[in-house]
Amino acid sequence: MSKHIRDLFDLEGRAAIVTGGSRGIGKEMAEALAEAGASLMLCARRREWLDETVTEFAGRGFNAIGKVCDVSNEDEVRAVVDSTARHFGSVDILVNNAGVSWGAMPEDMTLEQWQKVIDVNLTGCFLMAQAAGREMLKAGKGSIINIASIAGMTSSANGPFYAGYAASKAGLIGLTRELAASWGRRGIRVNAIAPGFFHSRLADAVIDIYERSIQENNVIPRVGEAGELKGVTVFLASDASSYITGQTIAVDGGMTV
Repeated sequence: MSKHIRDLFDLEGRAAIVTGGSRGIGKEMAEALAEAGASLMLCARRREWLDETVTEFAGRGFNAIGKVCDVSNEDEVRAVVDSTARHFGSVDILVNNAGVSWGAMPEDMTLEQWQKVIDVNLTGCFLMAQAAGREMLKAGKGSIINIASIAGMTSSANGPFYAGYAASKAGLIGLTRELAASWGRRGIRVNAIAPGFFHSRLADAVIDIYERSIQENNVIPRVGEAGELKGVTVFLASDASSYITGQTIAVDGGMTV
């Protein structure tokens, strides 16, 4: 007999790492996992935002801890994964959400600007997936969710112009497929979410410029709203998606159709 639908989405007893989990869409996705029953390890670069979110979540009854981490630093990544395994007894879910952007015309972008974006958005996701994956391989199960972007799937002659960001997100979609192929027969599923435009500290400067265009041209003619990434996050983390791996789900109001 198949599982009841409520059991398929239940994350009770599972531990999740959410990078960039202190604010914005990372916080929203972490909240969704906790509401579904998961314990949380939140990591972010800035302690003040991290501590504030961990305190808020604890006040709501969530089992949440936090650790400062630069995902491009291998030692700090390993420390997050080790702390999660030690504190919760397992690493069951990873949401690779930490990211940065840099807007510039390609001819003007410095190597330093390019490298910073690639180091965090692509190399950082690999390092975190590698470290978490090693723990998941011991258990023979796990779900990794990489937060890509529609910037990795499509571009526009009207901008925004951010070569490093677009390249990193396209690379992350490729990494998602490769990790899924590498680990699928050993119990680990790897998928990606490609958000369209959602209000966040990272995206708001661009949204202010393009919101009218989104309203005129999007299939669903608006910017994404708070809460609209929660369902797909829990779906990909849970047994509800147990036969899905290597996929990228665009949550973009139809922008990429």
